[in-house]
Amino acid sequence: MPPGLSTRDVWKTNRMKNISMLVVLGLATILGLYAGKLMRLFRLPSIVGYMLLGVILGVSAFGVIDISDLEHMTFITEMALGFVAFTIGTELSLSSLKKHGYGIIVVIFAESLGAFAVVLILVYLVTGDIALSLVFAAMAPASAPAGTVAVIQECKARGSLTKTLYAVVGFDDGLAIVIFGFADAIARGILEHEGTGNSGSIFPMLYTPVEEIFLSIVIGLAIGLLFCLLAHRMRNSSEIFIISFGAILCATGISTTLNLSLILTNMMVGFVMVNTRREEFVNKVMAPIMQFMPLLFILFFCLAGAHLELGALPGLGMIGAVYILGRSAGLMGGARIGATLGKLEDKIKKYLGLGILSQAGVAIGLALIVKQQFDQIGTAHALKIGAVVLTTITATCIVFEIVGPILTKIALQKAGEVEEEKSP
Repeated sequence: MPPGLSTRDVWKTNRMKNISMLVVLGLATILGLYAGKLMRLFRLPSIVGYMLLGVILGVSAFGVIDISDLEHMTFITEMALGFVAFTIGTELSLSSLKKHGYGIIVVIFAESLGAFAVVLILVYLVTGDIALSLVFAAMAPASAPAGTVAVIQECKARGSLTKTLYAVVGFDDGLAIVIFGFADAIARGILEHEGTGNSGSIFPMLYTPVEEIFLSIVIGLAIGLLFCLLAHRMRNSSEIFIISFGAILCATGISTTLNLSLILTNMMVGFVMVNTRREEFVNKVMAPIMQFMPLLFILFFCLAGAHLELGALPGLGMIGAVYILGRSAGLMGGARIGATLGKLEDKIKKYLGLGILSQAGVAIGLALIVKQQFDQIGTAHALKIGAVVLTTITATCIVFEIVGPILTKIALQKAGEVEEEKSP
């Protein structure tokens, strides 16, 4: 045994010589199914079980799945998010949205800007650092639609709150990207001015997020129209699923290649289908996809759990606590204010905020962007902000990904939209 290494470390180092990752994924799929069943015995969402299994297999415990493995399996995460976004898009029927149209738009702006404002104020009061506060505030509106959609599908929820949740967690990521683009550009301008003494224009920086959203929508519309044209000619359900699978993978692949939003692109594919085809056709497309989604959820959340470094939790500190409280208060308060101004139903006013707290991939991705960009600035202040943001967002996402789905299920139950709780 090499000096300084424990038996556990040696086993971690050598395990891939003997275990194929296909075996690991196969076992994770089977064990994940039972982990989800176990969580349901405690009236918790299945995805909590999937994530806990991932933690056990991942970097925080046995290391069966390590960082290099996770890097090679990012396509699974991207594919799962593509299907989630497509599913969200199919819930955004214009005829249905017209009933709430104005209200949903108000809610999306209110909860996103509410989270931004509250986090900005609280972090600034604690740190007195405007650049740091802007960056944390820019992270707050980003959500994790996969967790919300997984709970909705598991509960077989139906109703006005469910439809509002689909719309909000789908569209608020687009708004979050815009907010991040503006806030990040201003923060970088402040830091670069500190480093050079010159104040440059931030307008070129603001062009990128606007371009990203515009191209995501255009490409999603184009793929959606082509997909509908091809799938409409198919009569066999397996052929329709093959076309659907290929279209979602193409939309996801193009988005990641061009650094666009795969969530917005795939949402637009689903949006085009549900608004240009009859309900019978939409049901034919969605039936096999809904059968496939549980498998994707097991793999997605198991890999998400494998990413989590529980050792980061003790290091949350005051900024982490303020971020969690500020983001939660901003989202929940903003959702209630928006639902009130938009004249939505009482149950939406009361429970929408509980269903939108999950946060994971998008926020961590934005934190990585901040770390990279601020490292390039090179000043001590910028380097410190990059490190603090990445560590804190990673740690707080652990909290939001565990608590968020649980609160989503509670919201749906209290709203009476969970199938098993409805009156016969």
